Amino acid sequence: MNQDQIHGKFDQLSGKIKELWSRLSDDDVALANGKLEQFYGRLQEKYGLAKEDAQKRFETLRKSCGYDSDKSSCSSPDKSCGTDSDKAA
Repeated sequence: MNQDQIHGKFDQLSGKIKELWSRLSDDDVALANGKLEQFYGRLQEKYGLAKEDAQKRFETLRKSCGYDSDKSSCSSPDKSCGTDSDKAA
């Protein structure tokens, strides 16, 4: 996977994060690119999630977008990269 593909995957993931957790600022979302503990803290702060729940929801979203795989698009059949349950809170 080249740098352009990696950046594209992160842009796709960032867009889905913004859709699902709209209370997060762009700076909050940027934390998902390497500063995960801080990102989880923002989810806890703004959505009242337990740390474990924040981690689980983010990992589910990340995997559904194929961010950590060699696929070039979402792995979910409907290309939604997430579920309605992620919108809770």
